[in-house]
Amino acid sequence: MFSKKLFSNKLYALPRTALLLLVGLLISRDLVAQSVEVERPNIVIIYADDLGYGDVSSYNPERGKITTPWIDQLATQGLRFTDAHSSSGVCSPSRYTLLTGRYHWRTRLQSGIVNLWGAPVIDPDRLTLGHLAKQQGYQTACVGKWHLGWHWGIGKKHKNLFASTGYNGQKKLKVTAEHLEAWREVFSQPITGGPLDVGFDYYFGTDVPNWPPYCFIEGDRTVGIPDRFASLNLFRKNQASQQGPAIADWTLEPILPKLIDRSVEYIQEKSQSEHPFLLYLSLTSPHTPLAVNEKWQGASGLNRYADFVMETDAAVGRVMKALQESGCDKKTLVLFTSDNGCAPYVGMNELATRGHYSSGPLRGAKSDAWEGGHRVPFVVRWPEVVPAGSISHRLVHQADLLATIANILSVEIPPNAGEDSFSFLPLLKGMDLEIRNHAVSAGMNGLPAIRESHWKYLPGPGSGGWGKGETGGLPVQLYDLKADIGEANNLASEVPERVAAMQALWESLVANGRSTPGPPQENDVSVRRFPK
Repeated sequence: MFSKKLFSNKLYALPRTALLLLVGLLISRDLVAQSVEVERPNIVIIYADDLGYGDVSSYNPERGKITTPWIDQLATQGLRFTDAHSSSGVCSPSRYTLLTGRYHWRTRLQSGIVNLWGAPVIDPDRLTLGHLAKQQGYQTACVGKWHLGWHWGIGKKHKNLFASTGYNGQKKLKVTAEHLEAWREVFSQPITGGPLDVGFDYYFGTDVPNWPPYCFIEGDRTVGIPDRFASLNLFRKNQASQQGPAIADWTLEPILPKLIDRSVEYIQEKSQSEHPFLLYLSLTSPHTPLAVNEKWQGASGLNRYADFVMETDAAVGRVMKALQESGCDKKTLVLFTSDNGCAPYVGMNELATRGHYSSGPLRGAKSDAWEGGHRVPFVVRWPEVVPAGSISHRLVHQADLLATIANILSVEIPPNAGEDSFSFLPLLKGMDLEIRNHAVSAGMNGLPAIRESHWKYLPGPGSGGWGKGETGGLPVQLYDLKADIGEANNLASEVPERVAAMQALWESLVANGRSTPGPPQENDVSVRRFPK
């Protein structure tokens, strides 16, 4: 289905100026001497959920109070990116882009997230990280949160029996015979459209831990048949939210440890194979439910969210220990990042009064098109390839994983895949190149944040999410992030020619169906334009 042509030693989709510069560098005897030939690595992608840029201590030494020794150790042993971005200030869009190398706003996911019982966003014919690795003989697994939709098999006659109660699970509901019949019919069948249908050999996780169904899913089936509404005890503040079908005795605290158990087991098993593996570990933390286990309760001395960040860091440590004990840590590329910024409702203001700023120096938080919504921690450890303790200030995007892994595997991406993915392999090898000079992220309502070099343009007022604050009373926003990382000074009225150039760039990225070099492609939908 997908092309397997070699790159012919070219770095796929580099901007022309960067490619020319790279060619010049490669003729340098010193650089050639530094070139490292390595076998295809195992790949572990650890995707935190709602972890803010400033929640990792190595990213926020002056305005952070949470200790994250394991993530910091990854940075000490590898490369820390300071200008890395998710595709959105909220969950599902970022996940789509990370797995496909394509901006989410080219799909029906123009704003918001995949709703409860929502259909799949990823077309089964679209190249994903799972497909790419699997083609090349990798064993592939997804463990954790999915939230990209499934075909749940809920027919019209049963639709009302799966209806959401909204974000209020406190109301006691009665399970009827009709509920039991409908739930048994749906949950006894395979649930298609999930990870197994988009390139992963194995899946274990919870679709969304604070939403039903309240059970684990393994492969394409629920582990057990839900036969009751979730216990009201699960719906304390910042725990589960939407009421729905659950299995008996379901609780929230075991979710994260169980996901790590399965990941450790997978690493132990697959490290003994002659074939490399790709593990996409999509953590459910530190997103709500803030289901902090007893060992970590009060560990931060700040609040429950900070405790959960520390438990998340320890979970990363368990994965790293498993790689080491399995003897494959030195031949494994580990990438750690987050899907968006910290959620304001977990006590960000309370944390600030105690000296911890989850967005660090950035404006905004989860949901926003401002930097705090989508500039995220992004660390890569790859022994003997990535220089230890290195830092890159170059612009990168989670869309770039597809092209980067393809580059590592010497595989060419076909024209109709990875339309927004640039390879940052040169940066991993210690080069200081501009691999992309533009990128797009978005707020929850779809407001795009368009980057070109150090300029950032938002073609509308406000944050694009829940964030509040003055933007100069202008209809659009323009910031010079080199001088104003906190986006305090809207320059739209002072530099109108730059606004015009950024608007033209935005229009071209939409119209071409891609941001990388190559033939124009079709967007899945008519992309919503801004300004409206």
